[in-house]
Amino acid sequence: MTSPLRLSDEVATALPAARPVVALESTLFVHGLPRPVNLEVAAEIERIVREEGAVPATIGVVAGEGVIGLSRDEIERLSTQSDIPKLGVRDLAPALALRRDGATTVASTSVLAHHAGIAVFATGGLGGVHRDAVDTFDESADLTTLARTPITIVSAGVKSILDVAATLERLESLSITILGWQTGRFPGFYLRDAGFPLDWTVEEETQVAAVMAARSRLDLPGAILVANPVEEELDQAQHDRVLAEALAAAQREDVRGKAITPFLLDQFHRATDGASLRVNTEIIYRNARLGARIARAWSER
Repeated sequence: MTSPLRLSDEVATALPAARPVVALESTLFVHGLPRPVNLEVAAEIERIVREEGAVPATIGVVAGEGVIGLSRDEIERLSTQSDIPKLGVRDLAPALALRRDGATTVASTSVLAHHAGIAVFATGGLGGVHRDAVDTFDESADLTTLARTPITIVSAGVKSILDVAATLERLESLSITILGWQTGRFPGFYLRDAGFPLDWTVEEETQVAAVMAARSRLDLPGAILVANPVEEELDQAQHDRVLAEALAAAQREDVRGKAITPFLLDQFHRATDGASLRVNTEIIYRNARLGARIARAWSER
C-alpha cells in the first residue's frame, strides 16, 4: 500500500539525516488569520524556523494528498480559497479518498507529523473544553488526539476563549505532560497567565529534549505540551469585555462546533482594532522560534 503522505524534498532529506524538523499547521493561517496577513505570517513562520537552524514542514491536504512541507504555491492555494474545509482527524480519510483540499487542525497536524516521523510541532494555541461544554459536550479533538500521539507541541497554552480550568482537568486526566516554558503559570493565549499554576517548569531547550527522551524510553503514548507565554499580552480588561461580547454574539448567531473558534477569534480581531491580531501573530512567531530550538536540541542530543 502506498503512503498517504507526500513529503517535500527538503523534509524528505532532513528526516533520515536526523536534522531538526518542525511541523506547522495550515488551519492556523487558513482559518485563524485574515487575508492577506495570513500569507505573510505563513511565510514568516517558515523563515523563523529556518533562521533557527531547522526545517519547516507546513502540513495540509492538497488534492487528496497529505502534504508534509507545503510549497509556497500550495500554501497560497489553501489560503486564498473561501471554501477550504477545516480537517480534524475524523476528516482525513474522506478528504484523502475524495481527493479534496483541506487545512489541518492541531489534532490532524499532530497525527500526520507523527506519521511522518516529526517529533516537534509549533502552533498558536491548543483547543480544549468549551465554556458551555456541560450542556453541549463540546470539547476539541486536540485533547484526545494528543493523549495518544507522542509529539512535543509548543503553544501559548490554550485559547482564553475556552474553559481553561476544565481543559486543564482534561489534560491531567488524559496524562498529557505540561511543561511551562520559563514560567510556573499556565498561559491563556492572549494572556500570559490564565490563573492556574503548573507542576513543571523548564528553562532550556535541552531540558525539553531530556523530557522527550525519558518519555520515549518509557514508551509513553501521549504528547508533551510546552506552554510558552506571550511576551506582550492583551489588556486584561479589554480581553474580558471583548470575550463576553463575542460569546454573546456566538450564542445569538447559533455558532457551534468547529466554527466557534474562528468566529470568536474574528470577533476579537474586529473589536480590539487589531491589537489581538498583533498578539496572535507574536504568539505564532515565538512558538515557531522555540519549536525550532527544541527540535535542534532533540536532534543534537
